[in-house]
Amino acid sequence: VQLQASGGGSVQAGGSLRLSCAASGRTFSSYSMGWFRQGPEKEREFVASISSYGGSTRYADSVVGRFTISRDNARNTLYLQMNGLKPEDTAVYYCAARPMGTSNFSSWGQGTQVTVSS
Repeated sequence: VQLQASGGGSVQAGGSLRLSCAASGRTFSSYSMGWFRQGPEKEREFVASISSYGGSTRYADSVVGRFTISRDNARNTLYLQMNGLKPEDTAVYYCAARPMGTSNFSSWGQGTQVTVSS
């Protein structure tokens, strides 16, 4: 599956952004999907994930209550709604796909920059 992330930008603290990840190639609904991010001089970290049909979601503690992951399998698109953004959310955000029955995210998008100013 090929992934294309978009929707990043620059916002002030407290603002909102919605990231999208368009998937093409093999059947989107056969993948669990996730968002990861890598901030300046930081390791890449997990942000959120969603099961293949959206019935199960998981979030990093740092984004619980502020970010919402969702997917539209009919449109082959993954979303990340980010509210209450903080400067520490500044990072390049990546979407990733994990094939059903496996434990690793094996396909990655190119990343979209999110910058939050105080």
